[in-house]
Amino acid sequence: MRLRLLDRYVLKELLYPFVFGIAAFSSIFIASTMLFKITQYITRYGAPMETIARLFMYNMPEIINYTFPMSMLLAALMAFGKLSGSSEITAMKAGGVSYYRIVAPVLVVGFIVSMFSVVWAEKVVPASKHEAGRILNEEIKQNSKPSSQNHIVIKTISGKTQRVTYANKFDEKEGKMTDITIEEFENGKIARIQTAHEGFWENGSWRIVDGNVFALNDKEGVTSTAKFTEQVIPLNFSPKQISWEQKDPEEMTIAELREYIGMLEAQQSPTNRQWCEIFMRINIPLASFFFAMIGACLGTQKQRTSSSIGLGISIIVIFIYYAVMAFTSGLGKGGAMPPFLACTLPNILCLGIGVYLMKKKNV
Repeated sequence: MRLRLLDRYVLKELLYPFVFGIAAFSSIFIASTMLFKITQYITRYGAPMETIARLFMYNMPEIINYTFPMSMLLAALMAFGKLSGSSEITAMKAGGVSYYRIVAPVLVVGFIVSMFSVVWAEKVVPASKHEAGRILNEEIKQNSKPSSQNHIVIKTISGKTQRVTYANKFDEKEGKMTDITIEEFENGKIARIQTAHEGFWENGSWRIVDGNVFALNDKEGVTSTAKFTEQVIPLNFSPKQISWEQKDPEEMTIAELREYIGMLEAQQSPTNRQWCEIFMRINIPLASFFFAMIGACLGTQKQRTSSSIGLGISIIVIFIYYAVMAFTSGLGKGGAMPPFLACTLPNILCLGIGVYLMKKKNV
């Protein structure tokens, strides 16, 4: 009963700074990354406020996802700073409660926040990020960038032949492409161009209709032309896979990323960026658990730790963590380091620091 009362007391001290952290860090993100861009969209593109509001709301899930570990660090640091400053931790130890047991409820909350953040990053963030991109490109910039439904580009490799397939319009549900151009390169030089009015996904392949074939070389230009009524093209991407091809890795779920990686590996294309996205999708949320451990230890001081000092320490720790994460993940995406190690290394360092600090505080 006594320990359950202790858990409730620690959790109560943790709740307010955690909520405050989400609000505070979200505000910092918004002020530093979004406000200037929003001003640009209004002044440069004349975007209406209703569209700006929807863009803002669809960008919020990603921002909130980044604030979970930060808020957990701040909450643990401030809660234990308060308990330590009023000598309550000393009293708990004097009553026979180990430091590990005192920290236990914070670690449990950190683990729960991590698991929730993993689900949030998988189920909410990709869809909201994709919709935010659609609003920006189609509604604000008036389709100035390609989207998954217009101006699609698909690159494939077959032996020494490279193909680039363009389509003016694409409909995933109907399995249809319109106004198609296929450029074939051999040894880095363009060899053929095919055009077609429409293409249809049927029986596991793309059938294009009403088109022309142009053969070219460097010296003579177009050497021959031919018309065709219909033909099957060597494009093994299903409509769903084409949609993935048009998405950024950040807009895909982990399941989509794994299937997309399989497709890229079949084309012998690099997959480091996609693997890093998968591992970061898991490791950044897990940072909440490690930050809870570090924050509790840093907050356990003999003197009282004020809220401003707690916020300052949190910002320093967070800056170091994300700087290391940016550096190592950059190495992973570039192939200089295995993606798993590159994205996990910051958390391994945090775990080592957290265990060291906890052993030191348990003396």
